[in-house]
Amino acid sequence: MKRSANFMDWHPAFACQKRMMCTCLQFALLLIACSIPESYCFHQFSYRKILMPLFVHNSRRDFVLKSPPVAIGTLWLTNAPSPANAMINFPDLSKTMTAQGPVNRRVGGLASKIRNIGSVMDELQRDLMQERWDLVESYPAQLRSFVPVFTTYTDSAFPSDAPTDKGLRVALRYEVGRFFASVERFKQAASRQALDEAYLAYSEMALHFDRYLRVGGLYTYYDDSISTEPYFQGIADDALVYSDPKTDPPFVRDLVILVRGPEKGKTGIIIGMYSDGTNKSVIKLDRYKGMREIRVVANDWVAKRLGEQDPDDVFLIPRKA
Repeated sequence: MKRSANFMDWHPAFACQKRMMCTCLQFALLLIACSIPESYCFHQFSYRKILMPLFVHNSRRDFVLKSPPVAIGTLWLTNAPSPANAMINFPDLSKTMTAQGPVNRRVGGLASKIRNIGSVMDELQRDLMQERWDLVESYPAQLRSFVPVFTTYTDSAFPSDAPTDKGLRVALRYEVGRFFASVERFKQAASRQALDEAYLAYSEMALHFDRYLRVGGLYTYYDDSISTEPYFQGIADDALVYSDPKTDPPFVRDLVILVRGPEKGKTGIIIGMYSDGTNKSVIKLDRYKGMREIRVVANDWVAKRLGEQDPDDVFLIPRKA
């Protein structure tokens, strides 16, 4: 039997040393695999599974992958992210989790398409408040064409079976259902040219669309202010210019200012008023960072603005030829 020309290949002492070196290397790779958080994945490939030595028996590998942090000697292996100065630059998960609540997952161009529905709603508000019934009647069909966009975004942005994604899908489908139910009520009101009913149906459409944007993480900004009332401390109410809500109450189409509540001082336009005895109005706040928020507030929180005012920006939208 021929022996290798390399003395280190067959000598017992060196062969034992080689086996020990291999074992140490395998153990080091195992430690690295365990110390990397399972959450660091890219295209469904887990760093831990890639680095897990293939020679480890399946049962052991499954145990390590599924096991909680383990202590080996004085080394504590946790699922904490690597330090910022680590050599490996893992994905920055903080950029995907924002203060908006739900993660804003941009699935292709669906997010932009859904936000663009807001432009259609603005044009509808313009034509409705100018009582252009010949133009208004075409909007329900146009809005219904967005059903596949809503459905695809809901299922694609929150696809997992995690309780959070399931709950978000249910909430989004609910808002979509309420939105299109309001579209149908608007269509019927428009066919009869019932202005007050059309205003109320439109305000419900705007409200549920706004809620869909919020739940779906589609807002372009996050307002972390809890209340604006502290900004008005020490300022007399008569210093704010507005009409008395009791003697001169605002109605639909009036430009208003919120005089009470956590959003005191914000301005907008009334797009609908409830006639069910709740004494509440639906306010479309002025545009901020491209978005117009919808609020349902008590009537005594709203007052007409006085003096010369710029028109609501929907009336500045040019009509398409």
